[in-house]
Amino acid sequence: MKPVVAFFHPDQLRFKPVYEWAFGERIDHPETTARAENIVAALDADALFSLQEPEPVTPLQLQSVHALPLLTLYHTAALMPEGEAFYPTVFPKLSQGRGDPTQLTHAGHFCFDAGTPLNRETASAAGWSAACALSAAEALTLGQADLVYALSRPPGHHATEDLFGGYCYYNNAALAAKSLRSRGLRVAIVDIDFHHGNGTQSIFYDDDQVLVVNLHGDPADCFPYFAGFATEVGRGAGQGFTMNLPLPRGTDGQEYLRVLRRHVLPALTHFAPDALVVSAGLDAYHLDPVGDFTLRTEDFHRVGAALGSLGLPTIAVQEGGYYTPDLGANATALLRGLREGLGR
Repeated sequence: MKPVVAFFHPDQLRFKPVYEWAFGERIDHPETTARAENIVAALDADALFSLQEPEPVTPLQLQSVHALPLLTLYHTAALMPEGEAFYPTVFPKLSQGRGDPTQLTHAGHFCFDAGTPLNRETASAAGWSAACALSAAEALTLGQADLVYALSRPPGHHATEDLFGGYCYYNNAALAAKSLRSRGLRVAIVDIDFHHGNGTQSIFYDDDQVLVVNLHGDPADCFPYFAGFATEVGRGAGQGFTMNLPLPRGTDGQEYLRVLRRHVLPALTHFAPDALVVSAGLDAYHLDPVGDFTLRTEDFHRVGAALGSLGLPTIAVQEGGYYTPDLGANATALLRGLREGLGR
């Protein structure tokens, strides 16, 4: 069985958010370094995986997805004193003028929640997270591998062209998909995170060359609340190229796989992509503190095998997953399933 190339850079661990605000309460931040550390340990212990460092990301690559003011804001945050963090608490909808990305007090203009802090390490860690996804796309298109894993931390699928939030700064999956598209490939993105990938959807909402499919908790009562309804199907040329499959709280592995096989696989087959990007959120796990599905480790393996059975060159980009003791096992289960499904 061919090894799975995995990309990660140790500087992704320098970003350490301490707390977040949730429903008016200050709580310990779930997006800890232990997430990546546990996955790295699992990859190191498994001979199937080859762990490598990515090439640095360039501003031009980031601007293929994100607006320049957002990048400017992150570099403004990089000038903060060590140990300080800024949490946006004012979120203006400006009818005149624009937020100033050189002023941290304007950060709320570029953000949609109060749980995603900025500090001097944000730009570096998020940059290396994006670099993992872009190096994965490069490895795939050069034919170096047919399955590549980007251990992207912090995650990315909530980040839009010009907004950060949901613990996300750069949209890593979108960057990978844009890189593949720049080579003329039709791309499908399947987001299996418990939370809807509102950022990825918004970036490709008008695009008929990228199919975006989300399986997620019903936004009627699950973050991000404002996106992910079944009626959202794309716009203009992109109409019909967005698919949302909101599922009720408590959905188990059997039902999840039924929906995947009945709706997602046929949609992918019909679209006939040249490559697949999996937004590999693992917070559908039954012990996850911020998800509310009940999948087990073996279910992630089955999900991977089902997606792998399509036989497509595939990039798995790490998104959520916050029960750290089992995160490494769940990540490797998904990746092993993808590899076995590909049968290579």
